[in-house]
Amino acid sequence: MSYKILLGPSSFGETDKAPFFKLQEAGYEVVDNPFKRKLTKQELFDLLTPDVIGIIAGLEPLDREVLSRSKLKVVSRVGSGISNVDLEAAEELGIIVRSTPYGPTEAAAELTLGALLSLLRKIPRMDQALHAGRWEKRIGTQLEGKTVAIIGYGRIGKRVAELLAPFHVRLLVVDPNLEQSAVGAAELMSLDEALPWADIITLHSSGEACLLGEQEFRRMKQGAFLLNVARGGLVAEEALVEALDDGKVAGAWIDTFGMEPYKGPLCGRENVVLTPHVGSYTLECRQGMENEAVENLLAVTGKCC
Repeated sequence: MSYKILLGPSSFGETDKAPFFKLQEAGYEVVDNPFKRKLTKQELFDLLTPDVIGIIAGLEPLDREVLSRSKLKVVSRVGSGISNVDLEAAEELGIIVRSTPYGPTEAAAELTLGALLSLLRKIPRMDQALHAGRWEKRIGTQLEGKTVAIIGYGRIGKRVAELLAPFHVRLLVVDPNLEQSAVGAAELMSLDEALPWADIITLHSSGEACLLGEQEFRRMKQGAFLLNVARGGLVAEEALVEALDDGKVAGAWIDTFGMEPYKGPLCGRENVVLTPHVGSYTLECRQGMENEAVENLLAVTGKCC
């Protein structure tokens, strides 16, 4: 039997063919993602045929049902988070799960800072106006001196804090797994404590559970800014739309969505900057993570017989 490896990420190998060739050189037939978007459960059922022993994974729903109906030996994630994989089921089924935990750190943190500055200074709106032939100056907001709440203080959250340091902001950290000694000069608070103080809230936590719903938006400071480069499910979209409408949230940048590609109510809003889940989309980051993911997979499966 000729064994196969399924590629989940829609852009795998676009910037560097080396990881693709590594799989072929190891003797595997590579099955590309034919839909060029996040695969659904039904599509995974169809693509994970008995000869597919590994998947280079993105954010596909690799739950118990999908895993149990497959013959996978390894799930090798291109990225840090593995909340889309049922780890308990994988262990029971003998499926090895690997990830690239450090890969997206710098790219996601730099994008967060860039998006924050663009949001505060209303750069996207002025850019769109000029491209349309209109000379429209807009008053923005400075980052210096603001209070920034970082929700989730893992690798990316910590790097965002380092990048913010030269702007002389007050840093609040929300992470129930940490003690004050772990956050240095920042202030460790609960979510409820931090929200009324924060001028800017940036999400970098793992998991899929909603953190910001109607109640949390009510606790926020009037005119706060929200950034989410973590997971779409962390923010209740209806509550965010309402908060944008009443001015509780002055502006938002959203990079991740519950349903992708996204076509929801945030589209077309002037005070919302939207990007299509590109936190890791730099040449350096993609090349590094894709190569590491392939090496992780081959370390488990070895060369095909």
